[in-house]
This record gives sequence, C-alpha cells and structure tokens, in this order.
Amino acid sequence: MKTKVAAKKYEYIEHTADLGFKAYGDSPEELFTHAAEAFFEGIVSLKTVKERIERSVELEAGALDDLMVRWLHEFLYLFDTERLIFKRFQVKLIEDNRLQANVGGEVLDPARHEIKAVIKAVTYHKLYVREIRGVWEAQVILDI
Repeated sequence: MKTKVAAKKYEYIEHTADLGFKAYGDSPEELFTHAAEAFFEGIVSLKTVKERIERSVELEAGALDDLMVRWLHEFLYLFDTERLIFKRFQVKLIEDNRLQANVGGEVLDPARHEIKAVIKAVTYHKLYVREIRGVWEAQVILDI
C-alpha cells in the first residue's frame, strides 16, 4: 500500500480580523513542523531568517490539539519576550502527546525583517488536529 503524501505544507485561510492557516504532514512530527513554519511566515518572510540561534523545546499536553496550541504559544512567548524568530524545526519525538524539538533561527532584525502581522494569541477557535487517509491536518486561528 502506497503512503499518502501531503500535497502542501500549509495554506492560509480567510478569517475576519485574524490569521488562520491549515497545516499538513505525513506524520504528526511533519505536521507540527509545517504549523510552526506557517506561524512564523505569518510574522516575517522565512527567506530573510538566518540560523544563528538554536533552542530545544519540550512540551506535553493532554491531547494533540492542546499540544499544537502549546507548541505555537511557546513560539509566541519567545517572540514576545526575546524577539526570536525561527525557520528550522526538527521535531524529534511525539509520543503520548509529548513533543521534543530543536529549532533554529535568530533575533528579529528590523533592518532585515519586515513584520507582516503582530500575533496576539494562539486560539482554540475552530482548532483541530486530525489524520485523514494517512495525511495529518491541523487548522489554527491566530488572534492578530
């Protein structure tokens, strides 16, 4: 049996006064990677981000949708407190709703990084994380 391959990493969706996206992956790890890419691409162009800083992230939650919110909230916290933006995401393990990852990026440089949107919160509004015929999919709405 041939494994289903996600056709795209992510896409932005219409949502009044907010930023929404759907992320896709062939595994939960790939899904979380693509969701993080969509999150940061919503803030700045990832093409302008260099890998100068590496961080480890370890999170746990009761369910995958809660883990998705905690994952993206961690990046919002790091952006708000340390002005960190990331472009590389190596999700090492998702087991029993636990996530371990190494991420790479840099401190926001206003001379090189044009802010596209200011994200205020990661919401549970219309949130889902699911697997359909071998492809993992998540929908996330960000309050801007």
